[in-house]
Amino acid sequence: MKRFLIILAAGVPLAAAMCLPTSAAAAVATPFTCSSISVNAPAGTTVESVTAQRQEAGTVNVPPVTPLPGADIPGVPAHCAVTVTLTHPGVGDHAKVRVWLPETGWTGRFQALGGTAFAAGDYGAGLAGAIKSGYAAATTDAGVGTYLDTTWALTSAGEVNTALLKNFADRSQHEMTVVAKQVIAKVYGKPASYSYWNGCSTGGRQGYMEAQRHPGDYDGILATAPAINWDEFEVATLWPQVVMNEENTFPAPCELNLFNQAAVKACDPLDGARDGLIGDPSTCDFDPRRLIGKTVECEGKQETITAADAAVVRKIWDGPRTPSGRKLWSGVPIGAGFDLAGTQPGPDGTRVGAPFPVPAAWVATWLKRQPSYDLSTITYAEFAKLFEQSQAEYDTIIGTDDPDLSAFRRSGGKLLTWHGQADQLIPTQGTVNYRERVELAMGGSHRVDDFYRLFLAPGVDHCGNATSTGPVPTDALGALTAWVEQDKAPRTLSAAIKDASGKTVTRNLCLYPSVSRYTGYGDPADAGSYYCAPVPR
Repeated sequence: MKRFLIILAAGVPLAAAMCLPTSAAAAVATPFTCSSISVNAPAGTTVESVTAQRQEAGTVNVPPVTPLPGADIPGVPAHCAVTVTLTHPGVGDHAKVRVWLPETGWTGRFQALGGTAFAAGDYGAGLAGAIKSGYAAATTDAGVGTYLDTTWALTSAGEVNTALLKNFADRSQHEMTVVAKQVIAKVYGKPASYSYWNGCSTGGRQGYMEAQRHPGDYDGILATAPAINWDEFEVATLWPQVVMNEENTFPAPCELNLFNQAAVKACDPLDGARDGLIGDPSTCDFDPRRLIGKTVECEGKQETITAADAAVVRKIWDGPRTPSGRKLWSGVPIGAGFDLAGTQPGPDGTRVGAPFPVPAAWVATWLKRQPSYDLSTITYAEFAKLFEQSQAEYDTIIGTDDPDLSAFRRSGGKLLTWHGQADQLIPTQGTVNYRERVELAMGGSHRVDDFYRLFLAPGVDHCGNATSTGPVPTDALGALTAWVEQDKAPRTLSAAIKDASGKTVTRNLCLYPSVSRYTGYGDPADAGSYYCAPVPR
């Protein structure tokens, strides 16, 4: 659970410090007001209430939201906190939009914050970080639950609550955008000069949905580790549990770590440098059967790698297939953590599966309509049927995989994505496949690069959380603002991490499909020792 808390915490986007646009001084010249704010209801909604309250400068106390503890964010400037509650007539929902507006130092920019897991928005950490950097910021709860609370998913009759699912999938974030822009204009007496979306995981998916369905909402979208292809990858990420149950083999965490360590050691040199990273997991052909018979100490007990253990790992890395062998989706990237293959002690002391909560909830609640469904009973054949069911029922609602971004391109918007190649929760290849589909639909890589750029980060896991071993982007939002406001399209993204000895390791992430290659000389921990090599496709 501790690792899960780190992952969720990383999914809450925190704004990085930015350089200010030249118009920053003019942006705060008009009177600031934080009272009597009226809001026109977005189409299809009714405004239930509007509150506005000035908050003194100081520390923001972010409340605990299961399973995350609370947090204190110091140095937050005085700001106007506006809450607008919307409802869709006949639905009975209550979607809260929160807008925070710094009293001084506004840069003229608006930043919207996305959600994590089944939470549609931010609980305060992202809002506080954004206004500390001079943004007016907004988020929405979409009228649904928290990170793992899915009690809203079904009606009292046991049917899927499609209205709330639509809120979570799409419409509440657009309505939040409409409301926030109104509030900004009323509080500052002028509209925002630039509007940005910032989100990872669920927030990344929301960013792509904005580009696909509401192309005029944002000038720039930073969508990290995006949970696009939702209807497919959410089922696919239950695959490791299905494999372990079907094979009746549950490798211990230390055994799974041994497979990862061996794979990294074998494939590390492929990019020319021994730096502890797999530069491109798709080129790593490490065979887990090489570890059969090896022993490893797990909590004081010697464990021996068996042929069954190796077979389970091969299937997890390979990814979901039908019983006939047809590929359904990508597997866990080689070198990524095995969080999706979690286990726990069973009643008789042996290990049993412990499914990751998000895909577990999706399959049990939205597909089976039985939140307490025993997922351990799912066979390979039933898994394939569930995968197809999810596609059929939910792709048009929450798939977020429409490759036609022509309207977003015409609007002048910029879409920037980075995705860790050791992402243990959302297979990186899903993002790569989407990008390639956009290229096919829109005239090739060079035309797409004009408005949509993708960067892959070796050794970085979901949302760049603290367990990453590779350099994590240091200022992706800054790169996006420079692209939007100064037309400086990023060819690389600066990234850094401290290694076990405390030394800072730097790397420039390459514009997809280029990959980083060691020059053959220089410090392997220095970005200057690498170049971006094109990869033919």
